[in-house]
Amino acid sequence: MTTLPEAQPSKETPIAIDDPDVPKTAKSFVPLENNPEVMSSLVHNLGLSKALSFHDVFSIDDPDLLAFVPRPASALLLVFPVSRAYEMFRMQEDEKKPEYQGKGAEEPVLWYKQTIRNACGLIGLLHAVSNGNSRGFIAEQGSDLEKLVTDATPLGPIERADLLYNSQALERAHQSAAVEGQSTAPNAEDNIDLHYVCFVKDEKNNLWEMDGRRKGPLNRGPLGPDDDVLSGKALELGVRKFLKREEEAGGGELRFSLITLAPNLDFD
Repeated sequence: MTTLPEAQPSKETPIAIDDPDVPKTAKSFVPLENNPEVMSSLVHNLGLSKALSFHDVFSIDDPDLLAFVPRPASALLLVFPVSRAYEMFRMQEDEKKPEYQGKGAEEPVLWYKQTIRNACGLIGLLHAVSNGNSRGFIAEQGSDLEKLVTDATPLGPIERADLLYNSQALERAHQSAAVEGQSTAPNAEDNIDLHYVCFVKDEKNNLWEMDGRRKGPLNRGPLGPDDDVLSGKALELGVRKFLKREEEAGGGELRFSLITLAPNLDFD
């Protein structure tokens, strides 16, 4: 079996993420730092219960390091530099897919199309908290997050993207979080080569890859009832497939970081 590299500490890597499919004339956000504390602060301020928070995942191969991560893991966020191999794979996989039109309460996952430049990190966070068992932790009735998810659910992808684009509450929360990082934040108009995707599990135990640049959410396969997004099965269907593809393409050093949404050990 191919030995995969360990995930890099997230604090040294800014999140995400210019989307080449978003026009340069579109609204731009300052990229967030890929930092669990910053990300947790943002979603807690929006209205997610502090019973959940984000955590670094330093390795998916070392059982001792993986044991430090609280479980169950509700969402897994992968940050990586966009490579030629990834772009070719993305275009080939999306080529024959229709544009996603899902909406409503019967939708298996709540997917957000990205139309804000450098907001890929924010879109990933929204995918993490809007799906799976995380959705049950949107604690504050009438909070910005509760209102956003409620308003987004009946909308189609374009109308849903417009909802995010025009949300002043979301923009304020993002701006506040963007200045909390340990590194100097880039400018909103900068071109950032990092990308960001989120893996979540639906109520029927399917693993989904959520990426606002794609044509829609991607069902990566079934999990067992007791599997979370850091289980061996989920990693094989998601992160490991990505890493193997990048390694086989010979793109050089594999740089990536992982953060998971899981129980907050400091929550009383």
